[in-house]
Amino acid sequence: DVVMDLTRLAVDAGQFINRAVQYTEESIGQADKTELDPGLEQLLALADATKTCTDKIICQTEVLLQPNPGARLEDRLYEHLDWSVPSRPRALEALGDQMTQAGLEIGSTTPYGAALLRCGEVQKQLSEEERKLVQSTNIHFLTPLRSFTEGEFRAIQDERRMLVNKRLDLDIAKTRLRKAHEADREARNLNANPLDDDYLSHVSYMFSFLRVKWLKVSEMELRICQSLFDRQTEITRRALEGISNTHTNHMRSLTDFVEAQACFFDQCNQHAQELQKQVARCVLSGFQTETFSSTAAVINGAGSAVPTASSQPSQPSGTVNEPQTANAVACETMTTSAVADEPQTTNEMANEQPTINGDGQESSSASQDVVQ
Repeated sequence: DVVMDLTRLAVDAGQFINRAVQYTEESIGQADKTELDPGLEQLLALADATKTCTDKIICQTEVLLQPNPGARLEDRLYEHLDWSVPSRPRALEALGDQMTQAGLEIGSTTPYGAALLRCGEVQKQLSEEERKLVQSTNIHFLTPLRSFTEGEFRAIQDERRMLVNKRLDLDIAKTRLRKAHEADREARNLNANPLDDDYLSHVSYMFSFLRVKWLKVSEMELRICQSLFDRQTEITRRALEGISNTHTNHMRSLTDFVEAQACFFDQCNQHAQELQKQVARCVLSGFQTETFSSTAAVINGAGSAVPTASSQPSQPSGTVNEPQTANAVACETMTTSAVADEPQTTNEMANEQPTINGDGQESSSASQDVVQ
């Protein structure tokens, strides 16, 4: 067993060295390279493009679901260690907690405090909807994409690497066969121009034997390498033809992601619309409270000014001032009548004065007549 293992190790090492030499010579242009089928080359290019695009989509989706790079790195570390990822509060949830705490401190009976409490509750609801979106995206979108990059594409890469090795072996066999044909031509030229019959007869016989054996071995090796290369080409082609099925699966996953996003935005819109109405009610309630307070202050100010002006105690409206009003009207009526009667009395006195004077004149005339 040890001898067999050492022999296999030596064969593998020699094969690795031959492949490295062949690859180097191809890179510097000193050896020919067997080209793959154009259809196979297109499938390989499509697989590489799919892998590159899928990696970018996965990376950017992870950034969308978790913008914090430190948290993403921590989650990835927990996944590699097969540990459960600790739950951490999201940004909306933290904002909701702060709003709820502020509303409780300000007071739930005030319009602003009630609005903060309602906003905090809705922010937590939005955070829950966001958590559902993250969970759905991880299960129905990111998992199938990672399954391709970590499973299907790795299998394709293994087959592709095997195909490259078989191609190198085929090119090595072609090189050996070419060198065998070159040696055969040299041997034929040597046999055509002998220098010493005794010496060259033995050398030519041995060289011909080795030449024939080398040609047969090279031809057999070439046939084997060609067969293995063709077989690996078909295996790789079948693996690459699964890219169309991969695209179909990714299309289905993309549809699930879009539906999850649509549901998330719809639920968030409903919560936001309801929150907008409730905040508007809180604003209207606060405005009405301020208006009522201002009106009460104005009424209280006007009521306190009445006793100061009239120097009378405050009494209920409608019954307090009725006797005073009646007395005032009576007094004004009497005063007006008295004032209005004074000119008439004066005129009467003026009218009576001539009568009195007339009586005086008559008395004076009667007295004179008696004297006489």
